[in-house]
Amino acid sequence: MIAVVLHSNMSWWLVIGLSIGAYVFKVSGLVVIGARTLPVPLERCLILIPAALLAALVIKDTFSLGQELVVDARSAGLAVAVVAAWRKAPLIIVVVLAAGATALIRAAG
Repeated sequence: MIAVVLHSNMSWWLVIGLSIGAYVFKVSGLVVIGARTLPVPLERCLILIPAALLAALVIKDTFSLGQELVVDARSAGLAVAVVAAWRKAPLIIVVVLAAGATALIRAAG
């Protein structure tokens, strides 16, 4: 069973409005660009946006706790993940190593 939790301070009209706005932006991109091709430099930049966004989210979640900047066990896990990825380890190994390093440091401290 899936339960929906409604928060009293959450404005559903805002959520609906932002959803409609996001959809309009997506459709307007298709309408404006149409069958034209994008310039090569712009196309290269657009390809890199998802990776940059994911990296920003990982950094934000690793080094923040609420409104504070912190360096804790998650930082060590991220460092282990970076080294494992740099050494071209499979994704599942990268995740397991990072989680293991984080768990070990949390258990030790």
